[in-house]
Amino acid sequence: MRIVIEGAGEIGSHLAKMLSGEAYDITVIDPDTTRLAHLVSTADVATIHGDISSIRALKEADVAHADLFIAVNPFTNQDVNVVSALLAKKLGCPKVCARVDDEEYLAYDNKYLFTEMGIDMMFYPEKIASGEIVELLRRTASTESMDFARGKLQMAVYKLEDDSPIIDMKLSEFAAALTSDQMQFRVVAVSRDNQTLMPSPETKFRYHDLVFIITTREGLQPMMKFLGKNNIEVGKLMILGGSHIGEMVARAISRQIESVKIIESDRQRAIDLSSRTDDNVMVVSGDIRDSDFLLEEGIRDYDAFVAVTGNDETNILACVMAKKYGVSRTVAEVENIEYIRLAEEMGVDAVINKKLMTAGRIFKMTLSNKVRFVRYMSGTDAEVLEYIVAPDSRITRKPLKDIGFPSGAIIGGVIRGAESFIAVGDTQIQPYDRVAVFALPEAVKEVDRFFK
Repeated sequence: MRIVIEGAGEIGSHLAKMLSGEAYDITVIDPDTTRLAHLVSTADVATIHGDISSIRALKEADVAHADLFIAVNPFTNQDVNVVSALLAKKLGCPKVCARVDDEEYLAYDNKYLFTEMGIDMMFYPEKIASGEIVELLRRTASTESMDFARGKLQMAVYKLEDDSPIIDMKLSEFAAALTSDQMQFRVVAVSRDNQTLMPSPETKFRYHDLVFIITTREGLQPMMKFLGKNNIEVGKLMILGGSHIGEMVARAISRQIESVKIIESDRQRAIDLSSRTDDNVMVVSGDIRDSDFLLEEGIRDYDAFVAVTGNDETNILACVMAKKYGVSRTVAEVENIEYIRLAEEMGVDAVINKKLMTAGRIFKMTLSNKVRFVRYMSGTDAEVLEYIVAPDSRITRKPLKDIGFPSGAIIGGVIRGAESFIAVGDTQIQPYDRVAVFALPEAVKEVDRFFK
C-alpha cells in the first residue's frame, strides 16, 4: 500500500513511523527541512520538501497513484488540511483524510457535507483526547477503557497495586477461582516491563502489571469485585491547563458534577475561558508549576485532577503532586510515548496520548472494510480491533480452537444480535457477528485475512 502524509509534525511523524513499520510505502511532504531530516533519521520513508497544499508537491509525491492520503499539517490553520485532502482526491487518490481543529466540522450534518465533497474521514485529536478523559473520569477504577456496541462488551485496563488479590496468582488459578456469574470476563493480555504478553495458563500476575480484560456488561461489576477495584465518584474536578483539551473536558463534564476549576497560566486565555464556560466552572490564572498556589486553590478538596498543559514533564509531576495531596484520581496528557510507562510507574492513574488515539483511526483505513475501528491503548504496542464478520470468511469455518488463529492475537468477545458473550475455544464465529480482537502488531495483517 502507498500512503502520502502531508505534515511532519508530531502526529504526522508518528503515523509515518508506525505505517512504515507495517511495510507500507510512505512519502511525507512538509515545508520544514529540519522536520523532514529528523523523520528520515528515525523512519524508512521518502520525503518531499514542499509548501502546504502545494499541487506541485502532491504531483511529485504521485498522489494520483497512492492508496491513502493523510493531511496533518502542523502549526497552521487546519483548514489547509481540508484543502489538501480535497486536492489529493481530485488528483486521483481514492481515500483521503484530514486533521481539523473545529468542532463544527464534526457535527453530523457538516460531516456529511465534507463526505459529499470527497473527504473520507476528518479527525480532531484534541476532541478525541477530551472524550477519552471524560470517559476515564466516569470509570475511575481502570487506567483505560473502551466500549464495543455501546457497552455490550467492554475492554478495560487495570493496574495491579500491592493490595491486589490476584498478585502471584497464575492465570489458570485465576480462571479456576471464578464463579459462574464471573465467567463473563477474560484476561486477553498483560503488559509488563514495556512488553505485552499474550497470557498462557502459567502466566503469573505481578505487582504493577497492566492487565487487559474484556467483559460483558453483566460481568463488569463481578470482575471489579474479584479484582478488588471500585469506581470513585467524581464530584469536584481540577484541570491544570486551559488548552483546547482542558476546555472541552470542562464543557463536557461540568453539567454532570458539582464543580470544575481550571488553572491557566496565561491571564488573557483564562479571561476568555471564563466567558465561554458554564457557571460551575471557575477559571483561575496562576503559576501552574507552583505547589503552594495549587494548595491555596484547595487541591486537597478535589476528587480528580487532570493535567493537560502541553508540557509532559509538568503534567506528570503535577499529577504526582496531586496524588501526594490526596487526590483520588489523576489523568495526565503525555505526548512523548517513552514517558508513558514512566508516568504510570510514578503513580499517575491514567495517561492519554493524542498520537496513539489518532493512529488507530488512521490505521483502520489501511485494513479491510470489515474492521469497524482500531484502537491503540497506552501501556502496550498491541491493537484492539472490532470486526464485522463477512459470510464465508475463514474465521467462520471452524471453532476457534481449530481455526489456526495467529498466536499473537486473541478473540476476546462476540456480539451476536442483542447477545454478547466471551469467546472460548469451542466458540463458532458466525456471519455478521461483531468480534473484539486484541492483537500484537506483527499479527494484525494475518488477523485481517481471517475476516475478509
